Amino acid sequence: METKIKIGISSCLLGNKVRYDGSHKLDHFITDTLGKYLEFVPVCPEVETGLGIPRESLRLVGDILNPRLVTYRSGIDYTEQMIRWAMVRVKELEQEDLCGFIFKSDSPSSGMERVKVYNEKGMSLKKGVGIFARIFMDQFPLLPVEEEGRLHDPMLRENFIESLFVFKRWREMLAKNKRRGWLVDFHARHKLMLMAHSPGHYATMGRWVAQAKAVALPELFNHYQELLSEALRQKPTAKKHTNVLFHLLGYFKNNLSPDEKQEALEMFENYAKGYLPLIVPITLINHYVRKYSQHYLQDQYYLKPHPLELQLRNHV
Repeated sequence: METKIKIGISSCLLGNKVRYDGSHKLDHFITDTLGKYLEFVPVCPEVETGLGIPRESLRLVGDILNPRLVTYRSGIDYTEQMIRWAMVRVKELEQEDLCGFIFKSDSPSSGMERVKVYNEKGMSLKKGVGIFARIFMDQFPLLPVEEEGRLHDPMLRENFIESLFVFKRWREMLAKNKRRGWLVDFHARHKLMLMAHSPGHYATMGRWVAQAKAVALPELFNHYQELLSEALRQKPTAKKHTNVLFHLLGYFKNNLSPDEKQEALEMFENYAKGYLPLIVPITLINHYVRKYSQHYLQDQYYLKPHPLELQLRNHV
């Protein structure tokens, strides 16, 4: 990639002291590791909407689906002010060409899910969504989004970052002007990745691409992106990865010796049982790709979905 992947992020996660008590929530994995590949567009709803630092903390109260945003002790209602600001801010973010967003967990403005919403008795349920986060996700329903807390889960982390790289490639393709041939190539190179997420979506997307010449370009690309987003939200599992690994092995049926085939089968089985991380069988397949010059597989992003230095498949 010629440029970094641009994503939005809750400002406090970058170490900016914008929280209600003047502190931050610096996340070193995000800044030090992902920062090598990502360009961050920081957003702090409270500060940008006009609240000072420090300030009285906020919370969500009332209806789970339509809560109010009020100060914790004095009960000042900032709901309408936050909504007006957020509606303008998401329009500004449209110009940033974002590929995703990392939200601050538990935040009444930026929490993506399971935010506390208090009733009139002061009891809370963790079923809310932050005011800004909800408006952002409504405005950008196809973008990958996550919370920094959920990124501690290896499966969710790998899935989110993989999705960011997919959307970056998608945006780079669109920047070259829309051509049916480029969409066909994009789909072909992401074939195995899509199979690992959702075989059903892959089949549907294949049928859609097959009729590319009969569909107007705007409709063709828009519907494909919707399907792509839906597919990437389906989390890969060990079972689905194992099916893809067996599919990959089929490309070498005329190349592998009996010992090589047996080694691969044993490795796949150990991965499926949880004894090995995904990077081990993937490394073996990449070895076979080079050894036997399997040119079609050289172009498959499933085998190299993100930089190896991130070590994302070492833990899934």
